[in-house]
Amino acid sequence: MSLDVIIRGGTVFDGTGRPGFRADVGIREGRIAAIGRIADPADRVIDAEGAIVTPGFVDIHTHYDGQACWDETLAPSSLHGVTTAVMGNCGVGFAPLHSGDEETLIALMEGVEEIPGVALAEGVGFEWESFGDYLDRLGERSHAVDLVTQVTHDPLRLYVMGERGAAGEAATVDDIAAMRKLAAEALRAGAYGISSGRTDVHKTAHGTDTPARTSTGDELEGLAAALRDAGHGVFQLVSDFRLADGPNAFDDEFDLVERIARAGGRPVSVSLNQRDLAPDQWTRILDRVEAANAAGLAMKVQVAARGIGVCLGLETTLNPLMAFPSYRAIHHRPLAERVRTLRDADFRRHLLTEERTRLSGPDSPVPPLADAVLERLDFFSLRMFRLEDPPDYEPPMADSLYYVARERGVGVMEAIYDVLLEEDGERLIYFPIYNYSRFDLADLRTMMTHPQALFGLSDGGAHVGTVCDASFPTFLLTHWARDRSRGERLPLEWLVKKQTRDNARHMGLHDRGVLAPGMKADINVIDFDRLRLPRPRIVHDLPAGGKRLFQGAEGYRATLVAGEPIVLDDALTDARPGRLLRAGSA
Repeated sequence: MSLDVIIRGGTVFDGTGRPGFRADVGIREGRIAAIGRIADPADRVIDAEGAIVTPGFVDIHTHYDGQACWDETLAPSSLHGVTTAVMGNCGVGFAPLHSGDEETLIALMEGVEEIPGVALAEGVGFEWESFGDYLDRLGERSHAVDLVTQVTHDPLRLYVMGERGAAGEAATVDDIAAMRKLAAEALRAGAYGISSGRTDVHKTAHGTDTPARTSTGDELEGLAAALRDAGHGVFQLVSDFRLADGPNAFDDEFDLVERIARAGGRPVSVSLNQRDLAPDQWTRILDRVEAANAAGLAMKVQVAARGIGVCLGLETTLNPLMAFPSYRAIHHRPLAERVRTLRDADFRRHLLTEERTRLSGPDSPVPPLADAVLERLDFFSLRMFRLEDPPDYEPPMADSLYYVARERGVGVMEAIYDVLLEEDGERLIYFPIYNYSRFDLADLRTMMTHPQALFGLSDGGAHVGTVCDASFPTFLLTHWARDRSRGERLPLEWLVKKQTRDNARHMGLHDRGVLAPGMKADINVIDFDRLRLPRPRIVHDLPAGGKRLFQGAEGYRATLVAGEPIVLDDALTDARPGRLLRAGSA
């Protein structure tokens, strides 16, 4: 038989969790036609000698809702082996939409997911009203990877309740019925799930709570019931489980998660992170998740690949100098000009003696956590590190800027000031906020290996000025399977399975995630020995000249979507075989 593509001579990790085996992979008409020793001719042969061959990665937690409207490549995720991206997470999105509410949804996405409002205003278009209309517009574009959508709680609430919804008022019985109906319609139009957010870290660009943050249990049950009405879908939830209200509030909040699971009758996933205010809360979440599953509820946790951290620098959204009036007076100037000013001895001396101002508060999307960090900077500097090339995402405390300051005999802020000026002001500081309370990733490894854990939380497309975690899929392989030196590693075949078959099955995607005849030919060919992450860098490629952190990868010989190479030798091709997936359609 004649084939379109043969991937020849690689070590196949097929996504089932079995150890790698040497085989060729044959592709015809976008599907895997054969696996084994293949002698048939092919139009294209990809040399996989010395490489591993895996299914394409399924990233279940991205925020490409905006970027998908203007960027066909969906980079950087497409450069990290991702062939299917699930967006519409955390309750924020762009549909349904009443004409005139565009700025409200822009402020919501800008505040929660830190995507510049000017980029969204110029790039999104907003040529829809219903969720189905939104899917139609997305479906008109070709992309490098396949896209999966979820209907999001916040715009749904705004559409039904208007100003009452934005103000966080309790939904009436009629409001809940209307949201349920619209959510079911969205699911029938092709959405794969529903998402909602209940964390006080998420604020709009105006510093106000997100519309659905304090929604009642009745509202959440009504929303989840749309899954039962439509007969398919998942529910994704982010919550801090009322951490600020103390440990006694936890169980009442988790009870709401169980109500969601019962009302929807479909799988629910909740974000799982370790937070400093309650460094063992994650264990309580896992205890409740285990109990829920024992009671017959389908419940999972989404876990990260490393510490959830921010990059601090003179070109990023946040850095410690922003709390000083002298810096705020110059922070809009070009980088080179700021660096010259900051190197001036008199300016430096004056700034370091100034009293800090608050960054959070009314009309500010900056969370109170930022001010809490500055108030206890000596302590938190123990978790601030120079981000080198290649970056170390599990650095020891001894490498922290706290010890840099001690060795120099200066204050922590003075040391941070000087580090930010390194490399002509392009130096980045890595600050893992979540999952690093004990200064390593041992607790995170326990979360990752829990039976109900899903690999997610990359936030691809979001937090563009502080975070660059779309590289999670690559990091899972390099750090956890190959390079980790501060604790146990994890088997490569298991890491592949977790971010291919397991994620695909959770989302109801049964045509991908495993390399087997008949399955969709979404495939990675990876030079595992050479695979590495470079340091993130600032690029100016968003609409309206916006900037973002960008981190590529080295070691991807090829990434194929439906049998077409979208990446060859770490570079994107012109192929755009990705499509919008609609639940319930072939």
